[in-house]
Amino acid sequence: MADTLLEVEKINVAYGKAQVLWEVSLAVAPAEIVIIAGSNGAGKSTLLKTIIGILKPVSGTVRFSGEKINGMSPYNVVARGISLIPEGQKVFPHLSVKDNLEMGGYLVKSREGREEAVNEVYQLFPDLHKKRNDFARTLSGGQRQMLAVGIGFMSRPQLLLVDEPSCGLSPLMLQYLLEMIGKVREKGLSVLLVEQNIRSALKIADRGYVLENGRIILEGSVDSLKSNEYVKEAYLGMA
Repeated sequence: MADTLLEVEKINVAYGKAQVLWEVSLAVAPAEIVIIAGSNGAGKSTLLKTIIGILKPVSGTVRFSGEKINGMSPYNVVARGISLIPEGQKVFPHLSVKDNLEMGGYLVKSREGREEAVNEVYQLFPDLHKKRNDFARTLSGGQRQMLAVGIGFMSRPQLLLVDEPSCGLSPLMLQYLLEMIGKVREKGLSVLLVEQNIRSALKIADRGYVLENGRIILEGSVDSLKSNEYVKEAYLGMA
C-alpha cells in the first residue's frame, strides 16, 4: 500500500508454547480508519498488544513510518506515535478527569502542549469538560470510555489502537463514541479499531480485516465486506 503508516508483515505470536497468531499481515495508511472484526478468542487483542510492544512476535515484522518497531519497549513505541486504548475503560479511578488526561500526556514536554491536548479532548468530548474536576470513579461507563480515549489521545499519536470500545456501553453511547473516534481522522490521525459490533464499526471505517482463530481470513473495503456473504451471515445477522 502506498504511503503506509503501519505495516504488519506475517507475524506469528505465541503465549509460551501456545501459538495465537499465524502469519498475520495488515496495513494502515495515514488518516485511515481500519477495523479488525472477529469473535472472542480470535486474537484481536493479542494483535494490538504485539503492535504496541507488550508482546513480541516469534517471527515477522511490525513497521511504523517505515521503521521496524517490534522488539522496542511499549514506551518507545508510544514515543514514536502509537497509542493503545485498551478494552475495559482503563482509567485512574481516584484521580480527577483532568489529572487522568495529564497522566496521558506525560510524553508531551511543554505545559502549553499538554494544555492544548487537554483542550482538544474537551472539544471532542464536551462531557469530560463538564466533569473535569470530578473523580473518574464517579463517571458513567460511557464517560469513562470517553476518558480512556482522551488519555490515549493525549500523547499526540499518529495512530490510535482502540480495543473493543463497545464493552459495557449502550448502543446509543457506542454510536456516539464511534462518531467521535471517526472525527479524529480530521486531525490527521489513523485508527486501528478492534470491535465485535462490526455493523456499527463499518459506518466509520475505510477498510477492514476479519480475524478468526488467529488468522486473517478476509480483508477489503467497507463495501466489499458489507457485500460478502460470510460477513453478512456471521457478523451482520443477514442469513
